[in-house]
Amino acid sequence: MNENEKLILDMIRENPFISQQELSEIVGESMSSVANIISGLIKKEYVLGKAYVLNETNPIICIGGANVDRKFYAKYGITHETSNPVKSSTSVGGVARNIAENLGRLGEEVILLSARGNDSEWEEIYDLSSPFMNLEHVAQFEHSSTGSYTAVLDKNGDLSVAFADMDVYENITPELLIKNSNILRRAKCIVADLNCPSETIDFLCSFTSKHHIPLVIIPVSSPKMNRLPKRLNAVSWLIVNKDETETFMNIKINDKKDWENSVKKWLELGVKNVIVTNGSKGVMAGVENGEIHDFPAIETPMVVDVTGAGDSFCSGVIYSWLQKKEIDYILKSGLVNAHKTIMSKYTVRQELSQKQFMLDMEEI
Repeated sequence: MNENEKLILDMIRENPFISQQELSEIVGESMSSVANIISGLIKKEYVLGKAYVLNETNPIICIGGANVDRKFYAKYGITHETSNPVKSSTSVGGVARNIAENLGRLGEEVILLSARGNDSEWEEIYDLSSPFMNLEHVAQFEHSSTGSYTAVLDKNGDLSVAFADMDVYENITPELLIKNSNILRRAKCIVADLNCPSETIDFLCSFTSKHHIPLVIIPVSSPKMNRLPKRLNAVSWLIVNKDETETFMNIKINDKKDWENSVKKWLELGVKNVIVTNGSKGVMAGVENGEIHDFPAIETPMVVDVTGAGDSFCSGVIYSWLQKKEIDYILKSGLVNAHKTIMSKYTVRQELSQKQFMLDMEEI
């Protein structure tokens, strides 16, 4: 790096929003010369794109769904083929986005990679998400609608039926990720949900193996389990529920022995660490050394809304794993965050912070 490059890099470090004219006056070079120097710094990956973001951080990168959630709460028992009285609410969701917000509230630097339409739904997602994550790499597609998820919850707060308009996520292609490869290479961890097409998951497995980046995969539903590769050697963590496991492996989990065997089967497919969640029965994990750990669910006497509980569980696990905690602490982290989320009307609980999370862990 020459003297002018060093000087300009120092100026950008002090003020990432400094103009090229200001840099020109400080360095004593023409604006075109300054532009060429900045272009060179970008090519050398000292600087990353707009606002001259310095290549000094290692964010968590979440890839997948970011959508509007509409929820209808049945006031009484649901009767089919007729009108049901409900209360309704609208919020923002999407597995990758929810995990990104949880981690952002916990103080992590997070970048979301996703696909969206050019519509009011995206504006709502942006307004509510941008305080917790970087959204500048979400790709816009003019002739697509931003993803949406509509859930009908019974009088107990349990999911009765849901409708997902997720076609826009078919645009999260390997080509889109390749355009963002300079950002992906800096990740301390990549979290991908199965809203991504199967070829994108395959690409991420190859990419993270090549660059030695931990990869976490979060399924979103049983029908999308066919997007998961048959070999999972590139996967650091797979967090999957009982139904998704049964679908992928074509088995039935009827008792604790079946549950434990399913964990062992996941490990045999190459995944380094796996958690199979089983609702009120808790969670069971298999880790790299072959050990199996299980943890009971935390009793939640007041269920307000289960939506987002799975994503908050995954976020607690990822957060404590990156902090290099022991497996029992990692599992408890997920269960505590899910427990607190279930008692909230929000998909991502609004009081979540690093300090609050530590208090919650001490309380339970």
